[in-house]
Amino acid sequence: MPNGAQAMVNALKAEGVRILFGYPGAAICPFLDALTASDIVCRLVRHEQSAGHAASGYARVSGVPGVCFATSGPGATNLITALATAYMDSIPLVAITGQVASSLIGRDVFQEADITGAAEPFCKHSYLVRDAADLPRVMKEAFYIARTGRPGPVLVDVPSDIQEQPIASSAYPEKVDIRGYKPRRHGHALQIKRVAKRISEARKPVICAGGGIFSAHAQEALTALAEKCRIPVVNTLMGNGSLPTAHPLNFGMLGTHGCAVANCAIHESDLLIIAGGRVGDRAMSEPGQIAARTCVVHIDVDPAEIGKNMEAELPIVGDVRLVLEALAAQAVPGDTAAWIDYLGNLRDEPVEQRPMHSGYIEPRAFFRTLSEQMADDAVIVADVGQSQIWAANACIIRQGRFLTTGGMGTMGYGLPAAVGVASALPSRQIIAVCGDGAFHMAMMELATMRQYNLPVKCIVMHNDCLGMVHEMQTKHYDGRYTATSLGCGNPDFQLIAKAYGMESRRLQNDADASEAIAEMLHAPGAYLLECLIDPDEPTL
Repeated sequence: MPNGAQAMVNALKAEGVRILFGYPGAAICPFLDALTASDIVCRLVRHEQSAGHAASGYARVSGVPGVCFATSGPGATNLITALATAYMDSIPLVAITGQVASSLIGRDVFQEADITGAAEPFCKHSYLVRDAADLPRVMKEAFYIARTGRPGPVLVDVPSDIQEQPIASSAYPEKVDIRGYKPRRHGHALQIKRVAKRISEARKPVICAGGGIFSAHAQEALTALAEKCRIPVVNTLMGNGSLPTAHPLNFGMLGTHGCAVANCAIHESDLLIIAGGRVGDRAMSEPGQIAARTCVVHIDVDPAEIGKNMEAELPIVGDVRLVLEALAAQAVPGDTAAWIDYLGNLRDEPVEQRPMHSGYIEPRAFFRTLSEQMADDAVIVADVGQSQIWAANACIIRQGRFLTTGGMGTMGYGLPAAVGVASALPSRQIIAVCGDGAFHMAMMELATMRQYNLPVKCIVMHNDCLGMVHEMQTKHYDGRYTATSLGCGNPDFQLIAKAYGMESRRLQNDADASEAIAEMLHAPGAYLLECLIDPDEPTL
């Protein structure tokens, strides 16, 4: 007779799960034992938060929910930041946690924590399973909720005795019927017709592509609409790469850390189509002023996002891919030639060349050189901070992806997310970019890369400080630096790489950048390239 743990494994197999990431403990051991009878690969990370980030990276490039696991108590609570990161960035995850035995819940026993209560603000839904017979239904619902509507994390907390409880059948349900959860996929037909009419009338339209373009696999639909109707496209940080960087209708990243032409396009447009974006404060600092002078169309599968940060004259709730396809089918191109020429001239204005510093690397030039050499379908995983912005603005995305965390802005995301990406795409070129501060938060995942032979290329931008906060203290606090200097606390990164069996190199001269990048990209395994950066190098 099967037990609860076997029902959980059967569910993973039915959902096509090939790999899961986690860290073990006593309360999750029955589940792990059941895994040994399957062909599902279990990847041991070095911290539970890394398990969630690795599952996030896996989900974002595989197109299926990522799966992570942890034990009860501190193992489960260590997952919370990863769940919050996935929740803010709309990444589909299923997190499985062990829990103390049912009879002990609420008695403050060893490694007990109310993880469903603690994680509630950061999950689409959570389950505390009290009867093993419910596990097939619960697992079916968890995967369905994670990937439908606005994607996000779902937590399944299973007490150890429930994992061992025999059940009559572990048959996996074929259908899901959740009362009150019916995500709308097709946009309102009349609203789509109205937007199509506005597109034909607009002379200065612009599409703002957010991370929802990737969640909905809407890159082709976005390109089709933009090209048919000759509409310029700008992107948020999470939408970077939704249109290839070199596409003539791509006018770059908008926002606080974006480029001037993208912000100009937003502020001077007469029709703004927001596709799968939250309109966060870093993307549009004054959304009220923009909405007051232009027609705003907001397309999002989550009705709660529409109107939350910016008023929309024409809201459309639905799957962004289906809505964009409907618009491309109905819309008649307007006269946008002058508008595109105007923006093109702004984009083509000469860029001021940054002075080279003795003993340091100019980061923007470095990422441009990296773009020239990396594979067309390479995946760049950027951690948070100055290196994230340098990479986002300077890297040229062709057929690959640019992954980062834009909502929560979680330091320590890059390396474990790259582990997940490399696990999903073992034959692709995977490049992780982080500052020395973010590197410290997850450098133990170099061990995971080594254990599973993941050839991730790690770039560490070494400036001996927490660069973005250091810059803020320079500009706004008269140079009173507090808790931002890494200084003599930084290790020798070359020795760190050696300790983990990685090839490495230190780069401190722009003239050597091309050669160093080539050496890194052609190395057969994981590689660490340390780039020395001036601590006072500005973000923009």
